[in-house]
Amino acid sequence: MKRALILALLLPLHAEEAAPSVIPPPPDDGVRVSVLGYHDFSETAPETEMLIRTSKFRTQMEAIKNLGLPVIPMADFQAWKRGEKEIADKSIVITIDDGWKAVYTDAFPILKEFGYPFTLFLYKNYVDGGGKALTTPMIEEMQKHGATVGSHSVSHPYPGTVKSHRRKGTEHFDKFLRKELGESKRFLESKFGARVTTYAYPGGFHTEEMFPLAEEFGYELLFTVLPGKIRRSHENRTLPRYVILGTHDRIFDLATGFNEIAVAAISESAVIAPQSTPFPVTPGAGSLIDTRMPRLSADLSTLADFDPKTLVMKVGGFGEVPAMFDEENKSFSWQVNRRLRSPVCQVAVSWLDSKGKPPEIPLRWSFRIDPEAAYLPLEESSK
Repeated sequence: MKRALILALLLPLHAEEAAPSVIPPPPDDGVRVSVLGYHDFSETAPETEMLIRTSKFRTQMEAIKNLGLPVIPMADFQAWKRGEKEIADKSIVITIDDGWKAVYTDAFPILKEFGYPFTLFLYKNYVDGGGKALTTPMIEEMQKHGATVGSHSVSHPYPGTVKSHRRKGTEHFDKFLRKELGESKRFLESKFGARVTTYAYPGGFHTEEMFPLAEEFGYELLFTVLPGKIRRSHENRTLPRYVILGTHDRIFDLATGFNEIAVAAISESAVIAPQSTPFPVTPGAGSLIDTRMPRLSADLSTLADFDPKTLVMKVGGFGEVPAMFDEENKSFSWQVNRRLRSPVCQVAVSWLDSKGKPPEIPLRWSFRIDPEAAYLPLEESSK
C-alpha cells in the first residue's frame, strides 16, 4: 500500500479537506458506529498493509460476534444517518475496497457463515479486469447474500494523481472529477442493477471540489480512511473509517473497542454504581481509595485459557500502560507512575485465548479516589 494511506490513518490528510457549511444533520442520539475497511485476503501470501491473512479475518469476524457487536447493512446505516431508523449502539459496518477476487474466494464464505452484510467499494477499471479481479458473476452472487455495491471511482487515482489534475486548471479538474465520480456510479448502477449512493475516496484523499459533484451525482455518504467512531451528527461527506491493515493488528482492536478508556467529567461527589468483575482486581471494583498512585492489578489465577503475550491494560487518562504479567502468581499489574487527577479511574484488561478469541465477559472496573485523603496540591497540576 502507498505510504500516504498508512499516514492517513494517523493524521489529517490535507488542508484542502475543510468542509463547507451543509444542512445540519439529525440530532445526535448517542449511538456510535464503527466502519471497517478491508482490501485483499490470502492464507498463503505474505501479509501486507493491504492483504490480511484469511484465518486472521475469520478470527476478527468471530471476535465481533463474541463481543456482541451487531453488524448492520449499509442501508440501515444510511437510514440511521438520515434520522429515519434507530440502530443499536456499537454497531459495525463492513466494507471491502477495490474488488480483489479473494473477496469472493476467501472473505465471502466467512461473511456468509456469520451472516454479516457488507459493502463492496468497486472501481470501474478493475471490475472484470482479469487475473486477481472480481468478475461480474462473483459480484452478483455476493449481492444475493448480503453485499451492496458502492463506488470507489473509475481509475482509483491516488492523491498525487488527483493533485496533478487539479494543477491543470478548474475546467480540466472538473472534467476529471466528473468522470471519476459520475462515470463510476453510472457504470455500477447499470452493471449491477442497484442504486449507488456511497463512495470511498481512493487513498482517502478529497478536496472541496468533490463535494458539490458528489451531491449532484446522488452520493449520500462518502468515506475517508481516517479512523474514528461515527455518530449520527457526523458530516456525511467525510465519514471516518478504520482501514484494517494486515500488518497492524491494533487497528482492529481500536475499531471494535467501543468502551475505550476515557475520563468522564464526573464530579468528586459522584457515586459509582455497584460493579462485579469475573476475576479479583485491585483496587476493588467500585471502591474508594486514599492514594492517587495505586498499584492496579488483576488476579488471573483462575483463568484457564489465555495467552499472556496478548494481555493489555488500559487506564483512564493514560491509555495503554506497560503492565507486567507475573507468571508465578498469575497477576497482571501496573504501578501508576503519575498521580491520577480524576476523581474516578477506569481500568480495562483484555486478552486472547489460545484460539485467538477475546473473553466473553470483559474485565473492566472503576474506583474512586477520596479527594481529601489523596489531596493533590494545586501546584501539582502544572507538572
